[in-house]
Amino acid sequence: MALPTWLVPLGSGVHLIDTAFQRDHFDAAYLLVDDGRAAFIDTGTGRALPRLLGALDALGLARDAVDWVIPTHVHLDHAGGVGPLMQHLPRARVLVHPRGARHLIDPGALYQGALAVYGQTEMDRSYGTLIAVPADRVDSSHDGQTIRLGQRRLELVDTPGHARHHHAIWDPVSRGWFTGDTFGLSYREFDVDGRPWILPTSTPVQFEPEALLDSIARLCARRPDWVYLTHYGRLGQVATLAEGLRDLLGRMVALGLSVDSGPARHAMLCKGLRKLYTEALARHGCCLDAAAVAEALAIDIELNAQGLAIWLDRRSSTAVN
Repeated sequence: MALPTWLVPLGSGVHLIDTAFQRDHFDAAYLLVDDGRAAFIDTGTGRALPRLLGALDALGLARDAVDWVIPTHVHLDHAGGVGPLMQHLPRARVLVHPRGARHLIDPGALYQGALAVYGQTEMDRSYGTLIAVPADRVDSSHDGQTIRLGQRRLELVDTPGHARHHHAIWDPVSRGWFTGDTFGLSYREFDVDGRPWILPTSTPVQFEPEALLDSIARLCARRPDWVYLTHYGRLGQVATLAEGLRDLLGRMVALGLSVDSGPARHAMLCKGLRKLYTEALARHGCCLDAAAVAEALAIDIELNAQGLAIWLDRRSSTAVN
């Protein structure tokens, strides 16, 4: 029986699930299978539940075959589906960064934070109601922790920069990192002759460029064959991608520092980011015009501008104090 198109086997027991958040090929969850045992890494939003459970069904896995649900961090496009999913997995435990655990146990503050960013209409459309995970089913990770999945051992490392509650997961079998948002975003419509283009994400509210550079370096030090991005998919040529990430991150920071604070700052940051990304894509060889780039990256431009502004304000406040 053929697998559904939204479930893609990547080899080494790794399967990509397109969660259908926002659009196709935008948001991924991953299902790892080893010796009959399974783990989800990231879940998408609560709207992804039918596909998460459908992936188990398509692969012939029982609900009690899942040992772990591991969000890379608790932003809702990565962890909004954890609560609903756990209601269907009797043996699974959640493994989350210690800074994020309380938000899965009591998601009220997480919901309010997302509401402040997205607004009620978008929350209702894309995220729905958040479901708490019982505290006795939640474990906090620690830097360097290893866990068993079947016959393999996964390693978790602290990777701040995008968010302080972010960890990445190393899979020694595929020699790949599950990077959440630490290793940026890469969409397939920007591929040129099989070469991906990648950009950093400075989503609010904990963007810290220095920490992000350190985290990228830490991931690259393992010399991975692959990175598994939530947005979106498995990518090789990791060292080359890291060079592009560092370059564009530096340009984003320089843009932020060049813009005066004030009521026009957000619009100026959005305009500057659109120009940066359009120029970077042109250097990459992408033939999309500025309008098409702006449309494809509309969500990311808006959120990156917000995150840059929050970082700039925090930086300014620290300098004053």
